[in-house]
Amino acid sequence: MNLYNMIKNKKEYWLVDQMKRKDIPASQYKQQFTRVLNEWYRDGGGFLSVLMDESYENWLIDQGFHKISSIVEYTRKLDDLPELDPHIKGQSLSDGGMNEHDYSQLYELCRKGSANKNKQQPIDQVMDSIKDELGPTWRNHCYYFTEDDALIGIAIPHIEMGTKDEGRLFYFGVVPHLRGKGMGTIIHRNALALLKQFSAKYYVGSTDIHNQNMIRIFERNGCQLRDRKGIYRIEEK
Repeated sequence: MNLYNMIKNKKEYWLVDQMKRKDIPASQYKQQFTRVLNEWYRDGGGFLSVLMDESYENWLIDQGFHKISSIVEYTRKLDDLPELDPHIKGQSLSDGGMNEHDYSQLYELCRKGSANKNKQQPIDQVMDSIKDELGPTWRNHCYYFTEDDALIGIAIPHIEMGTKDEGRLFYFGVVPHLRGKGMGTIIHRNALALLKQFSAKYYVGSTDIHNQNMIRIFERNGCQLRDRKGIYRIEEK
């Protein structure tokens, strides 16, 4: 049984996320993660970042990891979404209105000033991760939003790998000059509606515990706190 979701980006980084289940003992999680870590030492490079229950913190530190921060995870069923603002329009890259370069620049703008503590990857690496994780149809998931033809933000909705109906956002963000005006809540609500179109039954989102703005967006859009994990990282020596 696979207990971790993983994204491997060549020799640059591995991202690992623990899939928490009540019936799995800690020893089994440790055993499987040790195999992942040994594989990274053998075949990986750059750094390995893991999201894991904080009860494993001392064990991870003994393995050479250091703690970056903590994240909170929220969830929401998608069967009763509120009405959307008709003035907000969303388009995907596959619609042809924007090219990949311009989208990456908009992404870079939206993530400026983030309250999340995890180190940001270069935008080229981020775009490569989107392609690797979402596959050949990745453009269908890269949305940008406008109000009266002005760009206001982006969202990247998709179905979590290994599931059939768990909706996730690879990223969601608002252009800096519109933050603090309720636009984040509106765009996030539109992204939830897109997840429903992708046949997601429920949504899971996470953010750094210090990102109170994102936590408020979750709560305004009816999401409930589900879990908390630590962010731990080890780098190639």
